Amino acid sequence: MSSGCSRPGSGDCLVWCGLACPQTVYTELFQWIEHRTEGDRQVRLRLDRSPWNGQKLLRRGSKHLAWALLALWTDFTLVGYFTPIRELAQAVPHQLGPWESFWIGIYGLATYGNAGFLRESVCQHMCPYGRFQGSLMDASTLYVAYDERRGEPRAPRPRGSDPVQRGSGACVDCTLCVQVCPVGIDIRQGLQAACISSGLCIDACNQVMDKLRAPRGLIRLASERELSHAGTPALTLRAHLGRRRVLVYGGLIALASTLMALSFIHRPTLRLNAVRDRAVLARQVENGAVENVYRLQMMNASERPHDVQVDVTGADGLRLTAPAHVHLAAAGAHVQTVTLRLPPEQARVLAGQVLPIRIGIAETGGHAIERAETSSTFMVPH
Repeated sequence: MSSGCSRPGSGDCLVWCGLACPQTVYTELFQWIEHRTEGDRQVRLRLDRSPWNGQKLLRRGSKHLAWALLALWTDFTLVGYFTPIRELAQAVPHQLGPWESFWIGIYGLATYGNAGFLRESVCQHMCPYGRFQGSLMDASTLYVAYDERRGEPRAPRPRGSDPVQRGSGACVDCTLCVQVCPVGIDIRQGLQAACISSGLCIDACNQVMDKLRAPRGLIRLASERELSHAGTPALTLRAHLGRRRVLVYGGLIALASTLMALSFIHRPTLRLNAVRDRAVLARQVENGAVENVYRLQMMNASERPHDVQVDVTGADGLRLTAPAHVHLAAAGAHVQTVTLRLPPEQARVLAGQVLPIRIGIAETGGHAIERAETSSTFMVPH
């Protein structure tokens, strides 16, 4: 989450990284628990230096217990997207399946570690969003920036005094911008890759400016173009949206969104996959006929049930040993084992060959006929 926003004027990095990113949200939740159980920063520092006793054990233990419960609850609900949540709740703790237990444990550990210990290190070293955003920046991109022309040279001053008359800049070198920064950088040193655009330094600096009765905006969302040319006005919204980079990226996003929407609209309702039975590739039965066994995986992607029938094409005389009628529930899946048989006459003629075939399912009933097919092979032994 480096400094830089792809949509000029919108502060989207500030919104995403500062408010909406799950890493930010859970870090804030874990820090709130830490503040409630161990106190503010100064109290926690004193607690770190104090020897172990009942009070320290109680505070530390309650913090980690609350962290663990929040992490497990979060990842229990996440696994509930894949295993029905009611069944999952009823299975806790003794009937929980191995895969559900594994994923709840793994996700819980990741949540506990990322939000409790790694925190902003994830943003600095692991998150690809900032690196991706950085490649989209240009001279007119807004980012969290310090106005060096206005702020330098730094010097403390009384409230209400004019820094120009005192020969100093607007910055009083209070270092609050550094203290509130989640990653501990000094924004006054310029654009830095470690910046996650949380905007906390902007709020802290504005509060100081208010107390000094000075104009806000010493630290603000600004562009390189605005900061490097004194007196250059900020671009209007129309000028921002009319930039070539914005038009190109906006067009690519619109094209990708359109293609995704079209693929979703025209996605097949019925889906079929055929897997050969590896235990018995081919077998000869009475009178020299040949049989192959297949495992059909059928999926219904629609919101209404389907009654389908299995058929096969590709070789003369090839047929199912028994009719296969399947009821597919709405948004459901079904696995069906079928056996295909080739008559003795064709088996003798085609001995030793591997025949390409098509296995299909077609809807039966009064609705519009829908169909799905898949390719496979039929093996004829010597």
